[in-house]
Amino acid sequence: MLDKTVVRNVLEAARAEGRQALTAPEGKLICDAYDIAVPQEGVAGTAEEAVSLASDMGFPVVMKIVSPDILHKTEAGGVVVGVKSAEEAKAAFDKIIANAKNYKADAEIVGVQVQQMLTGGLEVIIGAVSDDSFGKLVAFGLGGVLVEVLKDITFRLAPVTRDEALSMLDSIQAAEMLKGVRGGEPVNREALADMIVRVSKLVDDYPEISELDLNPVFATKDGAIAADVRIVIDYNQTKPRHRPSQDEILKSMNRIMRPKAVAVIGASAEDGKIGNSVMKNLINGGYKGQIYPIHPKAEEILGYKTYKSVKDVEGDIDTAVFAIPAKLVAGALTECGEKKIPGAVLIPSGFAEAGEPELQEEIVKIGRKYNIRLMGPNIYGFYYTPENLCATFCTAYDVKGSAALSSQSGGIGMAIIGFSRSAKMGVSAIVGLGNKSDIDEDDLLTFFEQDDNTRIIAQHLEDLKDGRAFAEVAKRVSKKKPIVVLKAGRTSAGAKAASSHTGALAGNDKIYEDVFKQVGVIRARSLRQLLEFARGIPVMPTPKGENVVIITGAGGSGVLLSDACVDNGLNLMAMPDDLDAAFRKFIPPFGAAGNPVDITGGEPPLTYKNTVKLGLEDDRIHALILGYWHTIVTPPMVFAKLMVEVKEEMAAKGIEKPMVASLAGDVEVEEAAEYLYQHGIPAYAYSTELPVEVLGAKYKWARGAGHL
Repeated sequence: MLDKTVVRNVLEAARAEGRQALTAPEGKLICDAYDIAVPQEGVAGTAEEAVSLASDMGFPVVMKIVSPDILHKTEAGGVVVGVKSAEEAKAAFDKIIANAKNYKADAEIVGVQVQQMLTGGLEVIIGAVSDDSFGKLVAFGLGGVLVEVLKDITFRLAPVTRDEALSMLDSIQAAEMLKGVRGGEPVNREALADMIVRVSKLVDDYPEISELDLNPVFATKDGAIAADVRIVIDYNQTKPRHRPSQDEILKSMNRIMRPKAVAVIGASAEDGKIGNSVMKNLINGGYKGQIYPIHPKAEEILGYKTYKSVKDVEGDIDTAVFAIPAKLVAGALTECGEKKIPGAVLIPSGFAEAGEPELQEEIVKIGRKYNIRLMGPNIYGFYYTPENLCATFCTAYDVKGSAALSSQSGGIGMAIIGFSRSAKMGVSAIVGLGNKSDIDEDDLLTFFEQDDNTRIIAQHLEDLKDGRAFAEVAKRVSKKKPIVVLKAGRTSAGAKAASSHTGALAGNDKIYEDVFKQVGVIRARSLRQLLEFARGIPVMPTPKGENVVIITGAGGSGVLLSDACVDNGLNLMAMPDDLDAAFRKFIPPFGAAGNPVDITGGEPPLTYKNTVKLGLEDDRIHALILGYWHTIVTPPMVFAKLMVEVKEEMAAKGIEKPMVASLAGDVEVEEAAEYLYQHGIPAYAYSTELPVEVLGAKYKWARGAGHL
């Protein structure tokens, strides 16, 4: 039974004294209140009291300094372990007090903690930290002296469920140690998971607990007990970022992305001007809604009547695209507010990114006052192809499809446009977010979740203004549609300077890595991966199981494809004897069944057809990886057309499985790869890695969404 009164009293007492950390005895009170197991202990004010406490609980004991001014007790010489007798207890007391005074002469010394000494078991750490973007996170990893050496730790958003806590035990590199190695006994996983859940609830209930360490926690087959507790407090909590409700977001985003009328503030008839490019893109892109050019002097621009202000327009306006200097934006934005325009697309630069944060703060205040959602500033605009809408000064784009992409960077946005056109990848949207003064990734997720034109969402970002809001929305959306994220700047997650072991380890990319995994987001490691995942994941059907089989015409490709499967978390199926025999009927004696199935390079098209057809027909196989080797016997396009024929023949019978292909050969394989891709088989010339990475990404989504 949780005793929140005890916790509140302890925290308020520390606050009244202006302290930033709790003493170990206070930490024990809080752990007891949340049923977090800790050893027997007491605080001695004298050497005699120390001897009495140690004798009562039984030797050996551990003795530690208790001082609100000494957080890192070991550094101060304030810890003695393995005290075995009354004489040693008295000597340890005197030594600890002397060391503490020498370490910090003015430190307030409460006494010496005498604690039951724990032995045996595996030392792990359970902790919590506050992150500027994600808020409260709970952590688990190897503990003791290993924590800062190995840095083998994993994070989750707090609070966590029991299943999430159990997943943490399998997410560290040393997960096998928990299961018992070299004759060792496995730890009690339920006890560890229970402690993780309780810690996560504690820090979620009390935001002022900024960092917490239980290190080491001794994990045994019988349970888990925390030998040391360190709690850091901070009452200066960051004010939460303004977050509209999901209904409010959806209402405004629908009007911005699907406008019936668009105003171009700063429209121009002069070639080379941003306002001119935006107008031309809207007109030439085929947008069917109303277009209102806004210009203080012109009568008409590109055949459209011009208005001095949005307030002069008689009809409603859904979106205003800004193409004016930064210093003029605030005034024009106020007029948009008075006109009740719900969305502003702020192309101009010259705000926070240019050392002018005050200008950005001003437009944010105006947006909040009038309930205008702001996209940008410092962006290229956006595309929404179902409406033929090119609200941008970049090149027009009209290849419609199901991928919605966004970028924080304009340069990356242009790369997205270029790849999409080159690869013939249809998109539903391409959106620039720039400075993210208001609209950010979770707003886009909310819109694309209900957008029937979008099947996959791919986002490039450098940071998350509100990581917790993103995570909450992504966890819901990823169950319906794959979300792929390329997080740039993988060296720091921007965590606060830390006083705890957990906090010290939180200031890195591991937080993003683990939170993305927790909420079902697929992480891309490069721009090329982001784009290939966006293109390839929607093409394939969802797998119905984990068994993957490689069918290849080249043994070398089979080895590389096998390695790639391991790297991407795919399960190479152990070939059953009957299936092995069935494959051997189609391949030469010097070929190799098993997995990979090596049909050898000199085989005619019929061998490819028979083996792939068998792989599709057998219910025990859930996905196929094809390795093709360019030969005169089976030329590239012959292979490609045959694979599509087999795929479509099986689909007519209701059999659909994800297939990817790696093509090795001369330049003719490029055409073959493109043909395969256009017919639902992601295929790559000259690469054994990319096709498997795309299949692995599809599997990651399927697992996270609960399909497997």
